[in-house]
Amino acid sequence: MRKAAFLYNPLSGGRRERRLADVEAAAQVLRSAGVEVVATPTRSAAETGGQAREAIAEGCDTIFACGGDGTVHDVLQGMVGSRAALGIIPLGTANALAHDLELPLSPVPAARAALRAKARRIAVGRVEYRDFSGNRNSRYFTVAVGVGVDAHLFYKLNPQAKSRLGMAAYYAKATGLWLTHPLEKFPVEVWSGGVVRQASVSQLLAVRIRTFGGVLRELAPGASLKRTDLRLVLFHTRSRITYLRYIIRGLLATTWSGTGIELADGDRVTCRTPESQPESRIFVEADGELLGTVPAEITMIPDAVMLLAP
Repeated sequence: MRKAAFLYNPLSGGRRERRLADVEAAAQVLRSAGVEVVATPTRSAAETGGQAREAIAEGCDTIFACGGDGTVHDVLQGMVGSRAALGIIPLGTANALAHDLELPLSPVPAARAALRAKARRIAVGRVEYRDFSGNRNSRYFTVAVGVGVDAHLFYKLNPQAKSRLGMAAYYAKATGLWLTHPLEKFPVEVWSGGVVRQASVSQLLAVRIRTFGGVLRELAPGASLKRTDLRLVLFHTRSRITYLRYIIRGLLATTWSGTGIELADGDRVTCRTPESQPESRIFVEADGELLGTVPAEITMIPDAVMLLAP
């Protein structure tokens, strides 16, 4: 590591007034080790990928996403296919990817860990969807894509409440949706090893990481960034109790043995609006960021990005 860019989200997490101080403290760790560091606030979700590409063009061999999973997601958009390494300084609310990588969750220890880390190339996911202007769009992801009720959570979540209350805002809104959301079903097709099968689900998760931290813990047993395919969770049921039992299983890290929810592997997944309810809006999120609606297609991009991790 010779030259690094710190792209930091000034609005990420619950300590906005300390954001610049946290970023500067982490940057100083690298500077003390002889690394040239340039710190720049992200301008917007749509522009952050371009900022990463600009930094790489200016000679940065490492780009640090300083924020939460949303910041990592935005930086990733400009790094797929490049030779630069993606590093993480966790400063967000959930920091699921940092939990999975077992990174320190404080900025200075995270920067020290980066100096000892190794870079390895990993596959990333790609999701195509319909954005809220009605156009086809796509994003890369490292954590997960959710289609259905979990994406509806991000549609309903108040950004001010998230900023003020952190994870408590997620849990409160999730509880409300668990009690009231109709859990309407939609058709999916799953490709695995050249074989395709169809299903009707109320929720689909395409997961890339093993550990989320918080109450979710192990959301999709068997998921790993070392894999080149998707670990899928198919909610065939509309039973609220079954949903709750599955979340509790993750919290307790026990094996799922119930019916109505299936763990599967896949190379590609498509999701469509139910023909019986063409007016329905089935939402799509990636890495905790609301993207748009179905129709959606989820695939994998092998050997896509260099990730800096312990």
